Amino acid sequence: MDHALTLVIATLCIFAIAYRYYGLFFVRKVLRADDALPTPSHEFSDGKNYVPTSKWVTAGHHFAAIAAAGPLVGPILAAQFGYLPGFLWILIGCVLGGAVHDTVVLFASMKYRGKSLSDVAKAELGTVAGWCTGISMLFIITITMAGLSMVVVYALAQNPWGVFAVGMTIPIAIVVGLWERVTGNLKAATTAGVIAIALCVFSGPYIQDTALGQWLTINADTIKIILPIYAFFAATLPVWLLLVPRDYLSAFMKVGVFVALIVGVVFLNPEIRFPAFTDFVNGGGPIIAGKVWPFVSITIACGAISGFHAFIGSGTTPKLIDRWSDILPVGYGAMLAEGVVAVMALIAATVLHPADYFAINAAPAVFEKMGMEVVDLPRLIQDIGLDLHGRTGGAVTLAVGMTEIFTKVPWFSRLASYFFQFVIMFEAVFILTAIDAGTRVARYILQDFIGDLWSPLKKLDWMPGMLGTSLLATFAWGYLLASGDIGSIWVLFGVSNQLMASIGLMVGATFVLRTATKPIYALICVVPLVYLYVTVNAAGYWMMTNVYFNPAAKGYSLLNGVLSLIMLALGIVIMIASLIKWKELLSSDRNRSTMVPAE
Repeated sequence: MDHALTLVIATLCIFAIAYRYYGLFFVRKVLRADDALPTPSHEFSDGKNYVPTSKWVTAGHHFAAIAAAGPLVGPILAAQFGYLPGFLWILIGCVLGGAVHDTVVLFASMKYRGKSLSDVAKAELGTVAGWCTGISMLFIITITMAGLSMVVVYALAQNPWGVFAVGMTIPIAIVVGLWERVTGNLKAATTAGVIAIALCVFSGPYIQDTALGQWLTINADTIKIILPIYAFFAATLPVWLLLVPRDYLSAFMKVGVFVALIVGVVFLNPEIRFPAFTDFVNGGGPIIAGKVWPFVSITIACGAISGFHAFIGSGTTPKLIDRWSDILPVGYGAMLAEGVVAVMALIAATVLHPADYFAINAAPAVFEKMGMEVVDLPRLIQDIGLDLHGRTGGAVTLAVGMTEIFTKVPWFSRLASYFFQFVIMFEAVFILTAIDAGTRVARYILQDFIGDLWSPLKKLDWMPGMLGTSLLATFAWGYLLASGDIGSIWVLFGVSNQLMASIGLMVGATFVLRTATKPIYALICVVPLVYLYVTVNAAGYWMMTNVYFNPAAKGYSLLNGVLSLIMLALGIVIMIASLIKWKELLSSDRNRSTMVPAE
């Protein structure tokens, strides 16, 4: 398998079959979605948080919110092991793990009136497990927001073209939201929004050479302040005004970029220049120190299975779903779409010569010790007009790889800089849509969690509570963002993210075991849970013993070590509670019910 087209065809065929048969079976037969019943968006419609929304708009919002840095950066970093480990993990993990996880969490949350996973866990597993889930979610959402934001920081620092294009998506989204709200003409509003975003991208070269461009040339520390401020407003404004239209418009750009990339791969069929396995599968790599297992499943999170999706699936999305059957394209389908994104990102990395890949994505001092000679990198630097050495973090590597795919087109070099900047904007917007939705979800979690101690916070539209919890959420991840770097935060994000996915599968397995017509259906959740839970604990233990608590290791961090230890301990408590509940449910059919427990 040495050409990209083979990977793409295999991915699309496997995902299409999985959606048509496995996904449909899970939604109709196991979960028994019934459109005769009202969804929470209708039952509790308030025009702010619970808003009945069309299937494809909801799917666009959900896809934009869940598809953050994971399916882009994760496969780029995991290419260190070769193309095959990451490719197999994306296919298997997405179909059997990620799509199942996202669907069951979304369905269970809707059955509990669109409440957060911690509330669902409390009802399904008991108070102790519910509180542990809530605490885990607070830890993990904070780490996740910081990890995702870090990628944006390094993509936009000292890049006025990118800052302008990304920044303009905010007022454009507000205009689109108001336009659609006032006129009801979604098609016209969408068309105008997409055209406006395209114009912002193409005007970038003219902007960066002006006084405005100098003003927009900002450093990483400034961006680390701007991002939490933006997220605060995204978390507090009505969803229809900023969050949903921005995510919806972003989905068009995201899908459009990857459709273009797929078409490019089909017609240009670039060669995969990486081997199936590199020498780093046994550890000692310049990007990821550990071995291919467990770290390929930790590094590639959102493209295969991701706990962050549980925040969206039990946060904004269950309050927007119009009909129960919409869960299939929104829950299962969006995850498969994200898997395609992850495969394309992996291809973009592996069409580069390995030496060029490591020169871009490894620190210069580390690359120098590897004894490699770059091949196409000087030409790419000239075409793009930017020094690419040591641009760590994965975002720049992806943009370079995508640009390289189209270099077979003779006239493309004249547009290479435009395309590169467009991909940088595309990545930043991709991630920001998860940051704004994730921060809003963090606000929901805080209101639900602290609301157990002070009941007014339970009211999502109570202004003081909304502002206070949003400020607390943005300050927490903003502080972690300001105090870390891409290396320290991304690995911690990977471990915490996959632990959250394990917790989501624990709750999902309990829900299915209690409500499904056959107990054996719970294996759909239990099988991926067993693999992921063992994997995340193995990775967490390795990181704590070899890095976080090792003063001689690069990445030594007592804070990261303590956070990892607390999260893994909480995971053990929730697993024990799950096993006790499963035994109880299996002991007597009388304990199994299709009804949601009364509150």
